Amino acid sequence: MPEVIVQSTDGVTLAGGSAFSARLLAEARELAPRVVAADGGADRLLAHGVEPEAVMGDLDSISDGARLRLADRVHHIAEQVTTDFDKALRSIAAPFVVAVGFAGQRLDHGLAVLTSLLAHPEKRCLVMSATDVVFLCPPRLELALTPGSRFSLYPLGEVRCRSEGLRWPTAGLDFSPWGRVGTSNEVAAPRVRLEVDQARMLVILPRRAAGAVARAFQGG
Repeated sequence: MPEVIVQSTDGVTLAGGSAFSARLLAEARELAPRVVAADGGADRLLAHGVEPEAVMGDLDSISDGARLRLADRVHHIAEQVTTDFDKALRSIAAPFVVAVGFAGQRLDHGLAVLTSLLAHPEKRCLVMSATDVVFLCPPRLELALTPGSRFSLYPLGEVRCRSEGLRWPTAGLDFSPWGRVGTSNEVAAPRVRLEVDQARMLVILPRRAAGAVARAFQGG
């Protein structure tokens, strides 16, 4: 079992080393008030005037200054098989994690983050960017959303998904990365319900929907 470094009854904001705005960080902290960093994410937080309560990773990106300043809360996870995002995610026990600084700058890093979501289906994690929020759909999910807003599904493997409240229903459809994907659907009702038969479906929504997702994760 991975060591739990941060345990919380509230959501946890996890910062990565890619650039993110002060506004995005503030939105994440409203949803998940406790703040931790993955490796070089500590420098990003300090630049915004925020000190993380823990820094986790292989520590090959954090600056010497940040490492010295946060010396009493740095946790070295030495293995090189997984990414710092993966190391941090598996070390957090919380109702959900809001991740910032992990999407948008490098495609390879972004793909690795999505792969980690697939590798840890028991974790509830929202990855926020300047425009979107993406997460791995749990077996059942109900969201309160604004009709007319964008709702995209993207499979990371073969999966079936039954939906209620979308403009184009998905019941009975087979999804896969090499076949049918579900991008550019649309919310058609105030509540959207999803059921998936495998933990392989990404949900991609506008950034403003992060609060609805966090509330659903907190409740279930």
